[in-house]
Amino acid sequence: MPKSSAFEPRGRVKTKGSCVQNSKLADTVLGQLKARLPPILNFERTTPLLLLALFGLSGCATLPYGYGSAQRYRTSPELEARTSQQIERGQPHKVLDSVGWVWSIPDKIILWDRRIGNHHIGTQTESAIADYLAKNELTSVKVRLNQYHPGDDWRRLGANDSVGAGWRYTLGTLSVLGETIFPGRVFGGDHFNPFTNTVHVYSDVPAVAVHEAGHSKDFAQREWKGTYAAAYLIPGVPLYHEAKATNDALGYLLTESDERTQRDAYEILYPAYGTYVGGAFGGVFGGYGTYFASVLGGHAFGRIKSEQIANGTLPESQHVQSRSVSDIKTTSSTVEVDGQTIERIGVEFP
Repeated sequence: MPKSSAFEPRGRVKTKGSCVQNSKLADTVLGQLKARLPPILNFERTTPLLLLALFGLSGCATLPYGYGSAQRYRTSPELEARTSQQIERGQPHKVLDSVGWVWSIPDKIILWDRRIGNHHIGTQTESAIADYLAKNELTSVKVRLNQYHPGDDWRRLGANDSVGAGWRYTLGTLSVLGETIFPGRVFGGDHFNPFTNTVHVYSDVPAVAVHEAGHSKDFAQREWKGTYAAAYLIPGVPLYHEAKATNDALGYLLTESDERTQRDAYEILYPAYGTYVGGAFGGVFGGYGTYFASVLGGHAFGRIKSEQIANGTLPESQHVQSRSVSDIKTTSSTVEVDGQTIERIGVEFP
């Protein structure tokens, strides 16, 4: 299989120091968990999973943040032409939204945040994902905030020729069919669909929205998008996809957001990643015990990181760099779509 050719953003450095700090934190967290976890979680067998949950994210965070550039993406001009309005909202519906809120109660408990799947997206979350898309020049991405619009999703599937037709009309068709039959408006589940290049948001958490947008940035850099999407179905592979999006979201939020949003990001995205670790290895190391141990490990480590932000001791923070407005340059290019010339105007960040 040909290798995906994602670009490496300029100016990124590996922060090895944070790995050493996180190693010490891991020892502390593992000791606390060993003392507090009930016997059913079988600590000795779940230790490898806890380590994965603790180190699979930004244990070696890469900062300063690498902004994306439209000129380096492999996107569909036809799909971009159809994305006249990037962010759309679903109309409030008391019954549907109430059913959706109840359906997502397990997710609220697992991530310990009542905003998960609340189907009421506030302006802060909308602004967070809008700014992320703008600053990363992701102009062909559609965002649906608690919206059910299958007709447009099917049209976007057909227009997205940046994904091979073979993948679009097999896995892509199944993905949109699933969204049509089991609407997120009821069943929730924040996610990014690479076949339609659409982010679906049902939780009023800026970090969650930015994380899903992070998937769109990851895919925009891929040449073999369909193959990359199909690989997600292989056990264990989602850990890589999710780590990419989570690291990107954390790096972006550490650079662009306020302290409360940054703390939320660690407190939610770490245990969320723990669900993938537990799901991937639960059948091997002990089923539900391993799953919950991974989630608890994510919660513990995420909250330690959150406290480091509050105390000004987060190792990654020392590598955050602000950008000078004078260093920002505008870019312009044109493409032909159905006989029409479309001008693409972007911003190039240092």
